[in-house]
Amino acid sequence: MERVAIIGASMTRFGQRDAWIRELLAEAGRACLDDAGVAPDAIDHLYVSNMASGEFEGQTGVPNALAHDLAAMPAYTARIDQTSSSGGAGTYAAWQSVASGASEMTLLVGGEKMTHRTTAESTDVIASLTHPVEYKHGVTLPSFAGLTARLYLHEYDAPRESLGKVAVKNHKNGVDNPHAQFRKEVDLDTVLESPVVADPLRLYDFCPITDGSAALLFCPESVAREYTDEYAVVSGIGGATDTHVVHERADPTTMGGVVNSSEIAYEMADLGPDDVDVAELHDMFTILEFLQSEDLGFFEKGEGWKAVEEGVTDRDGELPINTSGGLKSKGHPLGASGVAQVYEIYRQLTRDAGDRQVDADTGLACNVGGFGNCVTTTILEAER
Repeated sequence: MERVAIIGASMTRFGQRDAWIRELLAEAGRACLDDAGVAPDAIDHLYVSNMASGEFEGQTGVPNALAHDLAAMPAYTARIDQTSSSGGAGTYAAWQSVASGASEMTLLVGGEKMTHRTTAESTDVIASLTHPVEYKHGVTLPSFAGLTARLYLHEYDAPRESLGKVAVKNHKNGVDNPHAQFRKEVDLDTVLESPVVADPLRLYDFCPITDGSAALLFCPESVAREYTDEYAVVSGIGGATDTHVVHERADPTTMGGVVNSSEIAYEMADLGPDDVDVAELHDMFTILEFLQSEDLGFFEKGEGWKAVEEGVTDRDGELPINTSGGLKSKGHPLGASGVAQVYEIYRQLTRDAGDRQVDADTGLACNVGGFGNCVTTTILEAER
């Protein structure tokens, strides 16, 4: 099987946008094609990662509409919905389409339009991904996050300040990301004194509601060489599912989907956690950065908080995590987030990350749906 390459990538500005979903998707799609120097009619497959355009905006049929807007007919189109891991699932689908030989050029565009709804309305749409029994009792993802954070701090004797330092780090990284929703540093006192949302988590432990889109262009490596000498290859990718009901898990601080998907990705790439130079993790809540960093094998169980305290995950640390600012600073437009994670790794590996640039040849992106209900882990390697 020929290796699959990414030869183009784009990301719109994340935040509150006047544009609607079709406009956001088209903005990223055009920019990605321009970045790669590929004409729209060269696209064989066009995938759209999106969780809830119908629920948020009353807009369905967005993939075929995007093909029209990009002049990409007669490309095959499909929408990929895997809740907040739709972007990762779209990455998997785009990789499969090229790896299988079904497509020579596949464009993936992820996006969501959310900010025109109230916080309560958006929270309700997102909470609909929980088990119906949990949803009926008013359980939301923030409540899961608060309960898990409390358990983690107790089990591993971690100070509350360690969670706040995740927010401080990621906001600092976001300052240098021109596409980020929040480009302002915050200090630890501000984080720790912000309003309680789900004890012990406070406002600054949560990512914002966001509009935005991102795109990636996939092709066989032999085709990539026709367009550029600098690209990234998807050397490993894996997807996995955990229990739908969170309380059925033996240990709520272990995300089985992260463990299993990363094992598949590592085996495919013939790499291990120690080979990863930079990572983008799904920090919808600060506690998730701890859990994922441990379940991906970067740190021992219960040691992720120490890595943050010691500066290991800082941009100039041994293993930079969320150089983009993460979901915390960059924003979390559901269907776009997983695509934007891979966008950041691609930029890092092609030495095109600007002020965020770190020394990296191998990068990993982990996109989580719900509270670990479904996960896609993607490993990229630079080819220069």
